[in-house]
Amino acid sequence: MNSPKSLRVVFFGTADFAVPSLEALVQAGFEIQAVVTQPEKPHGRGLHASLSPVGAAAQRLSLPLLQPRRVRSKAFIEQMRALAPQVFALAAFGQILPPDLLQIPPLGPINLHGSLLPRLRGAAPIQHAILTGENITGVTTMWMEPALDTGDILRACAMPISPQDTAAALTQKLAGAGADLLVHTLHDLQQGTAERVPQNHLLHTLAPALTPEDGFLRLNETAAQTSLRIRAVSPKPGAVLMAAGKRLKIWRAEAVAELVSQKPGSVLDIEKKGDGLQIALAEQSVLRIVEVQPENGKRMSAAAWARGARINIADRLESLM
Repeated sequence: MNSPKSLRVVFFGTADFAVPSLEALVQAGFEIQAVVTQPEKPHGRGLHASLSPVGAAAQRLSLPLLQPRRVRSKAFIEQMRALAPQVFALAAFGQILPPDLLQIPPLGPINLHGSLLPRLRGAAPIQHAILTGENITGVTTMWMEPALDTGDILRACAMPISPQDTAAALTQKLAGAGADLLVHTLHDLQQGTAERVPQNHLLHTLAPALTPEDGFLRLNETAAQTSLRIRAVSPKPGAVLMAAGKRLKIWRAEAVAELVSQKPGSVLDIEKKGDGLQIALAEQSVLRIVEVQPENGKRMSAAAWARGARINIADRLESLM
């Protein structure tokens, strides 16, 4: 059996989800020949260019860093051929690798995906797992194909979704589980014990990237559905309602086991001794909003915001839809 250091790996990743995987591969002793990430982008109020989370991790770990604008360019493909890696390991990278690139590593182009494939193929599987009310999700390593998330499954690990999990919290949990899964998968490849299991394409569902409109709360959805939406879009793109002509970002809320007859959006209660603001939603349901952030303001309790904004019982919050 070869030592882990003899396995040459090029790692592709961009988002926070991929950082634990890169760290775990380094810790496991694999030879990281290069880290490939998306080019620096303007960030913050000053629009200063900044490295992606994976790029910053690569610098911290003193790893060679590449930021190609297009991985399908002839120059980048030739650069990869010259490196002659045995494995490509991808996690939350953000570009689709072309066939000429996928054919380079003999032990496989391997992708870590944030769902139990074939469910939730696409760019936002973690967010859609919450949005659609799943109780269980997980991570999968697969052999990459030119099509989106259709390759053979190598390993998978299931994880329950807590009723309190936001997209950010669940991403952190799955990132840790995925890092372990990726290390085990690369060991399998190195030892020749990896088994490729074709996906059942009849069972696939899609999880496209979220847009700002996905965070627009709908008055025709129930409190339970709205609570899922708020968790799914936290922190980005964020859940919003309109209040007194201004956007109000909703950070935390929960469905209340109560039926009311008021029109959806109507303010039902502003808690005097608590943090909550209760509103009516579809099917006579009630949403208790706990934490909000007004335009150009700081996060605060919903009750404190309502008192400061002079919101009254029977006032209505509106949807941007």
